[in-house]
Amino acid sequence: MYTNVWNKYLPIIKILLKRAKNGDQVLDLNFSDFERAGIGRKAGYKFNIEFSKGKVHNVIINLPLASNLSSLLLQDAMVKELFMNNDYHISMNTKFQLGIKQIPVTNSEDAHEHEAEIAEGEKHG
Repeated sequence: MYTNVWNKYLPIIKILLKRAKNGDQVLDLNFSDFERAGIGRKAGYKFNIEFSKGKVHNVIINLPLASNLSSLLLQDAMVKELFMNNDYHISMNTKFQLGIKQIPVTNSEDAHEHEAEIAEGEKHG
């Protein structure tokens, strides 16, 4: 339903996903694009999508606007690669602003090694 609209923004979204490692990103979307696709002012266009380990982490089936975006993103090889290496929160507010936030994935093995080093240091210190 909204795939054509999201396709228009996909190149910009991909750039912002890459830039999100340096800070939160915001993309101002054009309301008329969504209006032409059938979304009205009273329709539910506010959403949050959480991507974790290359998959959608939260349930968005009942929100076509969000599910169309997540499906399109997961079909893109570059985006899929980004999603495998980092977690992302993508949200849209009532002002048609798309927010993109990267949540770095911590490597649990590295974290455990670091914790062990700290514990060892405390024993001897």
